[in-house]
Amino acid sequence: MKEHEHHKMQNMKEHNHESPVEDAEIISWKRKLIWSWLLTIPIAILMLSERLFNFKIIEMPYSIIVILVLGFPVIFIFGWDTIKSGIRGLFTLYFNMDSLISLGTVIAYITGIFSFTGFIQDYSGVAAMIMAFFTTGKYVEAKARGKASQEIRKLLELGAKKSRILVSNKEVEIPIEELKIGDIMIIKPGEKIPTDGIVIRGESSVDESMVTGESLPVDKSKGNNVIGATINQDGILYVKAVKVGKDTFLAHIIELVEEAQGTKIPIQRLADKITSVFVPIILSLAVLTALIWWLFTGDISKAIGTGVAVLVIACPCALGLATPTALMVGSGMGAKRGILIRKGEAIQTMKKVKYIVFDKTGTITKGKPEVTDIKTIDKISEKELLLLSASLEKLSEHPIAKSIVNKADLKTCKKVTSFKILRGRGIEGKIGADHIVIGNQTLMNEKKINLNKLIKDIESFEGDGKTTMIVAKNNKVLGTIAVADSLKEDSQEAIRRLNKAGYKTVMITGDNERTAKAIARQVGINEVIANVLPEDKAKKVEELQKYGMVTFIGDGINDAPALKQSNVGIAMGTGTDIAIESGDIVLARGSLIGVVQAINLSKATFRKIKQNLFWAFAYNVIAIPLAVGGFLHPVVAEIAMALSSITVITNANLLRRAKI
Repeated sequence: MKEHEHHKMQNMKEHNHESPVEDAEIISWKRKLIWSWLLTIPIAILMLSERLFNFKIIEMPYSIIVILVLGFPVIFIFGWDTIKSGIRGLFTLYFNMDSLISLGTVIAYITGIFSFTGFIQDYSGVAAMIMAFFTTGKYVEAKARGKASQEIRKLLELGAKKSRILVSNKEVEIPIEELKIGDIMIIKPGEKIPTDGIVIRGESSVDESMVTGESLPVDKSKGNNVIGATINQDGILYVKAVKVGKDTFLAHIIELVEEAQGTKIPIQRLADKITSVFVPIILSLAVLTALIWWLFTGDISKAIGTGVAVLVIACPCALGLATPTALMVGSGMGAKRGILIRKGEAIQTMKKVKYIVFDKTGTITKGKPEVTDIKTIDKISEKELLLLSASLEKLSEHPIAKSIVNKADLKTCKKVTSFKILRGRGIEGKIGADHIVIGNQTLMNEKKINLNKLIKDIESFEGDGKTTMIVAKNNKVLGTIAVADSLKEDSQEAIRRLNKAGYKTVMITGDNERTAKAIARQVGINEVIANVLPEDKAKKVEELQKYGMVTFIGDGINDAPALKQSNVGIAMGTGTDIAIESGDIVLARGSLIGVVQAINLSKATFRKIKQNLFWAFAYNVIAIPLAVGGFLHPVVAEIAMALSSITVITNANLLRRAKI
């Protein structure tokens, strides 16, 4: 017991994924933003009323003291991270936007202190305004990035919490942590299988869709392997535990998700590239401007004022808004269409994507089997065949049985006696005196029923990747019903548009090659990778990444590592929570047309981001010569900066007109 407790505690330490990091970041920036503006608005009123309208609310020099007191927390408490980063950048020669903002705010703030000497004019109010604008940008950016992923926690919650085991021929319920290799687990219908094991007694079908993504349950009997967290359907299974804790399939998937998360490198923002060149040029220009003015005029106040004006006008505050505002508008547009952008980086990466890789079940197909074809022989009608079949199938819980019952849509059905499930082969029963058998070719061969009249149809259906159920009455074949996981209505149209746009479309599936190629042919997919084990999907995506960037589209738990591994992961919102949480983009409606729209939206949003970056600098670049020439007061420079921010926000909102 102690050993188990220790293991449990260790496991919890290793897997503490419950802290939503980004949520904390959003709250932190929101708090900074509110306090910054509460202190900056009075500063702006004091400063602008005095300098633009010559109306003094507080007499000099008390107004400067008030501005310095109110401005201090805005710059040195709420803006401390920015100041620290900017100053560190100056020493390490890694220049970023923080470098200009730090220098601009600190120098402007210091002018307020030195203004008491009478040599320098006070620009300290400008410092608080710069920082408040910057903090606003940071909050919007954090908000646009979305809330924290908690996929690991959701995965951990999937497992069973307790296990029923056999001890001295008695059933004993124990916590899952106490389960040991070799324990015999008893799993009743509808229960989760506690851990990976091997069936030693009993027969049932197991729903493995949450792991494999495949919709049809898998028949299990003695000697078959089962996976922890999958659901037992209709029979009691006695399973010997073969893997526990970190060795299980579920634990392995968790590990893969963590690994993919850790190795996914965030893209280098375009803004960073610009600022790395722009910042050192502006710093040099500001120093040079101040020196030249000092040398030629001897007026140190004018020289410093001009230098600060250069720093302030060049300080690209709108840059902090350029990307997140476009992202927020893009996100809003997407949300209306069921496209949820969870990671802003996906928008920039999307334009470089070459391969679009689809999981099959639940992504291209509906994930629910449906009757696609009915073939009868002799004089029996389709309606009669369905009536006979559905009367028997109504007594079975198998998804194929349900698809036949749904197709028949019976108001009344025939009375069935002597009903029997023949595991892995089909069903049989009596309707009146007639003995009815429904099942696969194996069952028909067992019953010595001649299939010659139907064999071509059966082979044709199976060649198209369909499952055939043959119906016989009194050892004489009546017809066959073909069942398949049918395509979503818009899969063909979506893939046609993607092919036309020049993307290479690929389908990854655990199905055999024949079935996979049949589906691929129907939808027009270029390439098929079949027989892929659930845990190998991420590996296949990684192999494709050697030839170009990859978007992966999936909906199952087994898709989570591949969604994380891909450059842009698109999750179907109709899928499992873990797949949804692993996606960079989520399609709430589960329609593949959403993939086309998501790509178009990403491209349109990225175009807007580039335009915004242009506008973020346009005012500055035009106004820099004016500042250098001494024609621009730092207050006017601040207004120009505010205008560039307003332009960026307005331009981002024009994205709403884009057709996606």
